[in-house]
Amino acid sequence: MSTDREIIGGLYIHIPFCIKKCFYCDFFSITDLSQQGSFLASLKREIQLAGQNPLTFDTLYIGGGTPSVLAPEAIGQIIAAAFRHFNIGPDAEITLEINPATVTLEDLKMYRNFGVNRLNIGVQSFHEENLRFLGRIHSKSEALASLDWAQQAGFDNIGLDLIYGLPQQDEKNWLDDLERAVQISPEHLSCYLLTRESGTPLDRHVRSGRVRLPAEDSLKILFEITVNCMINHNFLHYEISNFAHKTKDGRDCWKSMHNLKYWSFAPYIGLGPSAHSYLEPVRYWNHRSLLVFHGQGV
Repeated sequence: MSTDREIIGGLYIHIPFCIKKCFYCDFFSITDLSQQGSFLASLKREIQLAGQNPLTFDTLYIGGGTPSVLAPEAIGQIIAAAFRHFNIGPDAEITLEINPATVTLEDLKMYRNFGVNRLNIGVQSFHEENLRFLGRIHSKSEALASLDWAQQAGFDNIGLDLIYGLPQQDEKNWLDDLERAVQISPEHLSCYLLTRESGTPLDRHVRSGRVRLPAEDSLKILFEITVNCMINHNFLHYEISNFAHKTKDGRDCWKSMHNLKYWSFAPYIGLGPSAHSYLEPVRYWNHRSLLVFHGQGV
């Protein structure tokens, strides 16, 4: 009798384009949108080459950068190529990250038609002063509109990203962001502590004294506020920064299947510049460069 068993993995695709680089962000991205065509050609080739893999995939996560900078048709082509060359299950969780300022209702309907069944929306805050500090290109009204459109487009698995630990953010300000988020009834909330990454504008401003981040004791209080608020609103705290809303019967919740793979040592393949992969016992990653990705140099 065969002892072979199906190995389930996750597939990540990195889209390296942003309209504007955020103040705090250390992920690889560029603002030269003229390179989208050559990137898509190279990505499709990488998908074809990497698709010779025995894994079965139950998640596909398209992140960035800002994937919603690409035209919806391009997102559809990427998903179609992934399904053509990888063994992706029919009930796979297919997540797309979006920025509120880069989508319309029609865009979201098209994503849904192309197979996206989970959205991750980079709201970060509902306060204009926080959005300005972070260098976000969207406003509070655009964030609220994108959430409304996502529900109109038929998405029933929506995650929001929020950031806390900003210099001007007190407990009341942060709790207000949390309460506004849960009022929208998302299935998932990611609450990230603002992190000072080396080489970012935020890092330079902190080192020069232009920005002073909150003390550790203040951050501890904000974290405790986050956990208590989420528990009170029927969210499960299943990972350091992630909260999943429980189902009505309380037996399950809306965890991100893809994110769980990074914490459970499940195999995953990353495609696109800077994307990381893990196929036990090896971890490897692509260069943080579009030139190398296009095969134009090292």
